[in-house]
Amino acid sequence: MTSLPLTPTSAESGQLECHYFNDGLCRSCTFIETPHRDQVADKEAWCRQVLADHSPEVWLPAAVGGDHDFRNRAKLAVGGSAGAVTLGILDQDFHGVDLRECGIQAPQIRAIIPIIGQFLNDSSLAPYDVQASRGELKFVHITAAPSGDLMIRFVVRSRHGLDVLRSRHDRLIALIPTATVISVNLLPEHKAVLEGSQEEMLLGSSLRMNLDRVDLHLRPQSFFQTNTDVAIGLYNQVADWVEEIAPASLWDLYCGVGGFALYCAGASVEQASRTVTGVELSEQAIESAKISAAELGFGSQSGATVEFIAGDATEFAEENLATGERPDCVIVNPPRRGIGARLSAALETSGVEHIVYSSCNPLTLAKDLDRMPSYAVAQARVFDMFPQTKHLEVAVVLERQ
Repeated sequence: MTSLPLTPTSAESGQLECHYFNDGLCRSCTFIETPHRDQVADKEAWCRQVLADHSPEVWLPAAVGGDHDFRNRAKLAVGGSAGAVTLGILDQDFHGVDLRECGIQAPQIRAIIPIIGQFLNDSSLAPYDVQASRGELKFVHITAAPSGDLMIRFVVRSRHGLDVLRSRHDRLIALIPTATVISVNLLPEHKAVLEGSQEEMLLGSSLRMNLDRVDLHLRPQSFFQTNTDVAIGLYNQVADWVEEIAPASLWDLYCGVGGFALYCAGASVEQASRTVTGVELSEQAIESAKISAAELGFGSQSGATVEFIAGDATEFAEENLATGERPDCVIVNPPRRGIGARLSAALETSGVEHIVYSSCNPLTLAKDLDRMPSYAVAQARVFDMFPQTKHLEVAVVLERQ
């Protein structure tokens, strides 16, 4: 697979212009003053340095998308006052900074932020005041699918906010007909988190993310990469590596809503050539993965080659490897902390021939590789999942020596 093309805002400078950054209102895009091509080169150089003790035989060219309009999910803090809300971030004094024209958000997200702002103004609900610990509106989360469909989530402090938004949800549906999922999340605690555990659905249940080969289903608390184009590139690269390995059996640990597992299983039952097992702690994510599998024909009535299990990835691997069950290949896609000492030890002594590791943190990837000296990195590739920041995704394919 070739690298995705660079598509900077300006052919001359390759830099994204942002008046919020220039005016000192938002500094989230810390690398915005660096041309995009240079950002990517710097990330590749840093990643090579971090992985110097595990240098791959082949570094593939970085997979790169656009430097603007790429973010499929907005996490907007609500500030201001009742009837005059801001949607963006809170400054160091917890005052609202309105960022509704942010250039990294997908255009369909930017288009509806003013509509949501007016909808909230009309509700007369007060934004949550962090210092005074009062008010209702905390966050608005918006996720956009490639089709243009949207998931809109409101995070409020109490059932009063929920009741007001519920009473007005027909109005919101009329204002934003592309919204296929609307929910309200309750976060009564005064703490620095983006959502609580209780979610009430006002419309739909899951957002269909129509990718190039698989439709995934995102529920309100599901994880998905924030850069759709580069995420598709990552899925396809891992699927290409798995095709080269040609395993008869495959585990996808930390499988989320099933992206890697389903890309690697084949586009349909007829094309499937291996047994794939996905493991994820979130039961909601597993239910979503099962829906996608069934749509592709991997159902219980079809002699399925794909199975999704809700459970702890480390415990699943330890228990199954202890009984002698060993796949030909394992995919791991852990959170920033990495797979950790226990899973690394289980894989090191497993005899599994190949591991494909997708990491959003090269530092923890390097630590995990230190714990698995029986494996060598055959290929590696950087994915510019988070332009304008220092963050990146890197995927490696490991071979047992």
